[in-house]
Order: sequence, then structure tokens, then C-alpha cells
Amino acid sequence: MKLLFSSFRRKPESNVFAFWREKTRRWIPAFAGMTALWFAALSNAADRELQLPDTLQQGQLVVGHAPKGAKIEFEGHRVLVGTDGVFVFGIGRDAPAEAKLHIRYSNGKANDVPIKIAKREYETEHVDGLPQQTVTPNPELVKRIERERARVAETRRRNDPREDFELGFIDPVENARISGLWGRQRVDNGKPMSPHFGLDFAVPMGTPIHATAPGVVTLAEMGMVLNGGIVVLDHGHGVSTTTIHMSRVDVKAGQKVKQGDIVGLAGATGRASGPHVHWAANWFDVPIDPALLPKPDSFVKTQ
Repeated sequence: MKLLFSSFRRKPESNVFAFWREKTRRWIPAFAGMTALWFAALSNAADRELQLPDTLQQGQLVVGHAPKGAKIEFEGHRVLVGTDGVFVFGIGRDAPAEAKLHIRYSNGKANDVPIKIAKREYETEHVDGLPQQTVTPNPELVKRIERERARVAETRRRNDPREDFELGFIDPVENARISGLWGRQRVDNGKPMSPHFGLDFAVPMGTPIHATAPGVVTLAEMGMVLNGGIVVLDHGHGVSTTTIHMSRVDVKAGQKVKQGDIVGLAGATGRASGPHVHWAANWFDVPIDPALLPKPDSFVKTQ
């Protein structure tokens, strides 16, 4: 199946994009504009030249197409190229203004493609009322947190050739208010912390959480110190999504899920001040902004 970005014609916006258009209109049009350069009228993706969005920004999952037989590296990392020419890579929160994509063609020729990355501004967010042991854990809890982080990190090393991400992503919950933005610097219970690498949805306890795209469950369990209940889904090519603070987990590791399947229920477990869904996305160990993931109607089939 060959999939390309479609034009601007969209279905009614998800809550995520409606919120981000209002709050971040300085840079979100640049992301929307990228769809115009995807060539839906062209034929076989494997026969085309290298294709990238015209505008890139920090926190973006970049979907591109390469000629048949091409090998690609992004900033020294080997990028998997599908049989249909599709490839992806993630741009970090604080990525520099310029980067290079190295491509080696099947005829042996190679070149570096410079790409420009738009800078984003991140506000500081103060969150109070969190369980103090999750903000300033004792030495025993610190060791446990490190072990749990290592387990989550292990799930993000997969590099499956599946291209589930090509179907686009839906929100994990329906009709929910956005209560926390990706990339913001966090101050928890008055203590400066690392940036917030998730998009938060304020929902009642027990709200069903849906698989945002097809994938394979790589981690599903309750009781983590910071994450509480957690489900990690792998969507192929190093792309994964995670939901945490869940009150119930309804899937098991190794299970295949379809887009929209219920994976569990929203809660306030782990480092949380109230019920909500924290939705994270990654390209391997690079956190990416879920609000910038392609939506299902961003792609059209080509013959």
C-alpha cells in the first residue's frame, strides 16, 4: 500500500488540532502547509526522487519518500526505508536550526540534503498537588524508577518494517479538553523538572482510551511509580505512542490492536494530580509532539 499526504481538504478537526490552531497559530500553519507538497498524482513511490515536507519544525515526525533502493541516515542514525519508499524520522524538542539527511542511491551516488528546522517557543507550566514521593522520591524509589524507565526505553528500540503509522493517528479520547501541552518546561510542586513530553487530555476517571493507530502492544501494566498504568504501542519504523496514568489496562504485551480499539481506562495513577490521559509519541528515543502526528485523512491511496 502506497500512501501520500493529501491536500488541505479535511474532515472536522480533532480537539487537538482545534486547540493548537488557536494557541499556536504562529507556527502550526507551517505544518499544515507541508501537505501541499505531497504529490498524490504521481505514481509508484519507489520511482520518485527524494520527497520531504517543505517546512519542518521541532517536535515533528517527518514522513518522507525515497527512490527504490536508497539508503538514508539522519544525523548519523540509519533510517529504515520501506519497500514502497516510505521512511520517517523524528526532530527533537531542541533540535538545531539546520540538520542533514544523508542519502545513498542504488547507483552508488550519495549526497547530503540540508534541512531547515523551525524553532518553537515553550512556556513554563506549574503543576501542584502531585504525590510528593513522585517528585522527590527516596533512594529506593529512585532505583525503582530507573528500572522502570529502562523497561520503557527498551520498547522504543524496536525497528519493525510494519508501516502502521501510514494510516494516521486519532486522539486517544474523544471530545476532551487539552490540559497540558507538549514541550513545556515543568515545575512540579515547586520543583523545576524536565520538559513535559506529552499531550494531556482532561477526562473523567474511567474514560475509555483508544489505540491512536494500529500497532503492537510492547508494554502494558499497572503500578509504575511515575507512569502508573501504562500502555506502549509500536507502529513500525521506530514510531511508538504511549498512554499513562491509566486506572485500568485492557491489553497485553504482544497483542495486535486496530485503530480505535480500547486499550484501557483513564485514571490518576503515578505522578498525577487528577484524572487525565497523558499521550506521548516517540521516534525511537526522540520524543515527538503528538499534536503534529499525521491524521487519518492526511493520506490518500495511490495506484
